[in-house]
Amino acid sequence: MSMTNPASLGLDFGTTNSVAAVARDGQADLISLLGPCGADPVFRSSLCFWEDEARVAVEAGPWAIAEYLEYPQGSRFIQSFKSVAASSIFEHAAIFERRYRFEDLGRVFVDRMSRRAGGARDGEAARVVVGRPVEFAGHRPNEALARQRYDAVFARLGAEVHYVYEPLGAAFSFAAQISEPATVLVADFGGGTSDFSVVRIAAPGAAKRCEPLGYAGVGLAGDRFDYRLLENLVMPLLGKGGSYRSFDKVLEIPGGYFSDFADWSRLALMRNRKTLSELEKLRRAAIEPQPIEKMIAILEQELGYRLYEAVGQVKRDLSTAQTARFNFTGAGLSIEAGVTRDEFEAWISPDVDRIEGVVTHALARAGLRAREVDRVFLTGGTSLIPRIRRLFEDRFGEERIASGNELTSIAHGLALIGQEADLAAWAA
Repeated sequence: MSMTNPASLGLDFGTTNSVAAVARDGQADLISLLGPCGADPVFRSSLCFWEDEARVAVEAGPWAIAEYLEYPQGSRFIQSFKSVAASSIFEHAAIFERRYRFEDLGRVFVDRMSRRAGGARDGEAARVVVGRPVEFAGHRPNEALARQRYDAVFARLGAEVHYVYEPLGAAFSFAAQISEPATVLVADFGGGTSDFSVVRIAAPGAAKRCEPLGYAGVGLAGDRFDYRLLENLVMPLLGKGGSYRSFDKVLEIPGGYFSDFADWSRLALMRNRKTLSELEKLRRAAIEPQPIEKMIAILEQELGYRLYEAVGQVKRDLSTAQTARFNFTGAGLSIEAGVTRDEFEAWISPDVDRIEGVVTHALARAGLRAREVDRVFLTGGTSLIPRIRRLFEDRFGEERIASGNELTSIAHGLALIGQEADLAAWAA
């Protein structure tokens, strides 16, 4: 390998999906990862644990989903765990009497993902560029803690590990598609965060092709939109808004159980003795115990992933149609309800308003007004939601909107950034 042009690995460690790419001589290629149904560069950011004789076995990505579907009640299925990277409250997940810190979950995931690459592709890279959100998810995210945990997870990937804001990776990928200079706003919508970067892209052949001008982010995205669907369609059927007796008083059932249940990163972790015991006591004291029974049954039968899939299907359907059907069956709970796009957009309206405010902040940090942006590049799975796209069309004009490679552009760009001589200009 030439030391003047080393190979570089770009890793988009996402809340919902993860993608890797390798670059050599200025060209980047996505890494196909083996799955039960074939190879795909998109690898679900999930883990499944199960007991195998005297040990705890684990798989990741589509293999984790396959293991879970085969034996859900004997599994612990975890997804969206990146959402707790910056959480000081999260110390560990208790899985089959063992404690897993965020670092442990992350290392297991990266290890299993690497094994499915058909070889130690990461071992060939002299540089590893890992994407990170501009703003981590969670209440009062601890930036220093997230960095410490990321270091523990990714230090094994190579001698040089660099962190770059995810939308900058997408910007670098987009730059490879255009041939004219442009000032570009990149909007990256993932599962846990929405991140924005304003970049000036020079003509091909320039000494410095991309120049970051400003950035901003917010810790909400696709998972929050899932929460809104659950909050309005599912939670009332599981006891939200109900009451229970405490001595001679009638009190409202605490909302914390429902907040945890609707958070994909915490749902699986509710299946522990303490929480199930508390819910059982609540069921006995509830004015209407049946809804709490259903919540307990969903947790005990490990039906979180199926619920996630049902919610995700509604979101996808509403991206192409004005109405959709929400269908979920299991644990004695059956929901079949019609949902309109207008209803969904009303539910997510407070979140969209926050996102719009962060876009304004990114432009202000770049010292630009909307009319001075030549192109807007939308990426990430949540960018496919019509209300999100309309936000940018209304502000910048439909003719300036570009999209594509929604799930892979970040990893592709991160690998290309790894080819740059001076990575300090890009490091977060």
